[in-house]
Amino acid sequence: MQKRIFLVIAAMGLAITTIQAQSYNVVIKGGHVMDPKNNIDAEMDIAVKDGKIALVAKNINPKLGLQVVDATGMYVTPGLIDIHTHNFYGTEPDHQYENGNLALPPDGFTFRNGVTTVVDAGSSGWRTFPTFKAQTIDQSQTRVLAFINIVGEGMRGGYEQNSNDMDAKMAALTARRYRNFVVGFKVAHYEGHEWVAVDHAVEAGNMAGGLPVMIDFGGSNPPLSIEELFTKHLRPGDIFTHCFGQLDNREYIVDLATQKIKPFVWEARKRGIYFDVGYGGISFAFSQAIPAAKDGFFPNSISTDIHTGSMNNAMKDMLTTMSKFLNIGMDLYEVIRVSTSNPAKEIKHEELGNLSVGADADVAILSIRKGKFGLFDYTGYKITADKKLECEMTVRAGKIVYDLNGIATPIEAPRIPNNKSLARVQ
Repeated sequence: MQKRIFLVIAAMGLAITTIQAQSYNVVIKGGHVMDPKNNIDAEMDIAVKDGKIALVAKNINPKLGLQVVDATGMYVTPGLIDIHTHNFYGTEPDHQYENGNLALPPDGFTFRNGVTTVVDAGSSGWRTFPTFKAQTIDQSQTRVLAFINIVGEGMRGGYEQNSNDMDAKMAALTARRYRNFVVGFKVAHYEGHEWVAVDHAVEAGNMAGGLPVMIDFGGSNPPLSIEELFTKHLRPGDIFTHCFGQLDNREYIVDLATQKIKPFVWEARKRGIYFDVGYGGISFAFSQAIPAAKDGFFPNSISTDIHTGSMNNAMKDMLTTMSKFLNIGMDLYEVIRVSTSNPAKEIKHEELGNLSVGADADVAILSIRKGKFGLFDYTGYKITADKKLECEMTVRAGKIVYDLNGIATPIEAPRIPNNKSLARVQ
């Protein structure tokens, strides 16, 4: 009996020692870490503990991890940040992006692209944001933040033209009340030939303590001047989205006659205006992006403007959008920068988009697939590409939420409902 008790105690001691030795939840081994905020561009290992980055170093002992990820030959980056999305999905058929069927639930489209944070771009307004928070933000594994629309109803079709529903005071009050989730204000699709929408949004930004404004500009006929927008209405830190769009009802940033960026655009960038891709359905054209790239002008941030239309057309997803810039001359390290630390800075959440020790463990593991790919825009213009980004794994708040090819050991079984719950959903 005493011998048996001794063996049990010894076994328990060995188990406790083993658990203590495994001091990290996840150890990512052998990957090439790209963390632009921390100027890291080298082969390193990463250890994750209790949802946070615990260590970034060479040769972390894999025996210290409860799960070990083999990232050999892959790129390990901060979780990607998409600052122009539409996620206020709902059941109202005539509400478009506001509680409607044109928006998308984030978790179905983020993790498979290495995206851990999205910023809904004005789908909700100051009046409808509480509903968006309750049914989308609070229910998502993806971190969901928001620009709220200066129009109280949000992006509900014709409501965006209602200047009587543009209330800077109410928008600012809503931003203050939900300061952990609201990162700024959005102007979208306003067709009036005046500056009322922009000016109300900037006023709201000032009243809310200097929050930025994202501008989806255009729609008036003739188009309003973007030079006047940049010099007389926007502030340093405001965001011009759809920056590579080329539509008749918008002035664009590349002079088609010279194939050069217009001089006042360079000045706006120097002044602190941010240029965001906001790809969308018809808001990106290679006829703007390629000459801009040749002129040395790349975006401050890459974003998708993902919705049910854009995802099934030329845009596809975040990694396809990033791959387009990779193939028109943008360095991979810079592509990662404008998809991680740069957008974090634009939304004033610089705690995101990096792999600093103590930061939330949001991590993307990407590979570059070599081959022959056709990348096209909505006009039908196509470039032939020889490389394309692919997501191998996504870690959100320290937990592996997507593993394409089973590179984690052991592979953690997914949580499924109990039998009664399963019976109900079947």
